[in-house]
Order: sequence, then C-alpha cells, then structure tokens
Amino acid sequence: MLTLRQLCWMADAVSRDRWNHTASLMALISNCHRDPKKSRAARPKDFHPHTQPKSNRSSDPKPRVGVEVLKQVFVDRRPLDAQ
Repeated sequence: MLTLRQLCWMADAVSRDRWNHTASLMALISNCHRDPKKSRAARPKDFHPHTQPKSNRSSDPKPRVGVEVLKQVFVDRRPLDAQ
C-alpha cells in the first residue's frame, strides 16, 4: 500500500516526464521556425514549467494568513473573500 506522499511523488514524476517530452518537441519546432540571425536557439528548459528560473519563484510572495482561515473555509464553508 502506498502513502499519500509516495503517490504525490509518483504523480510529480509522471508530470515531469511528460513535460520533458513535450518541451523537447516544442524546442525542436521553435528552432525549425526561427531566424538564426535574430534569436538564439531555444532549449527544452525554456518551455518546461517544472524548471522555471528561481528568480520567478521568489518574486511572487505568498500571502500569509492565520489558521482561522481554515475554519472559515472548511467548517463555516465560506469563501475567503466573504466576511
């Protein structure tokens, strides 16, 4: 029997594998249709959503909320924006 963590790891691995394939094809198609004098060759990591630069990840700060939000959403069944 697998734990939830193991299932999440497996789902993430499948997603990464599928995106590796898709990103490679997207880079190939992009490179076939580019002008070599005007742009650099595209790499698969340019299209891969799992390998975004770290600067993009840290530039979007996550909002901090208290634990009371869990009660509001899951117990009272109210949306976050409703007061």
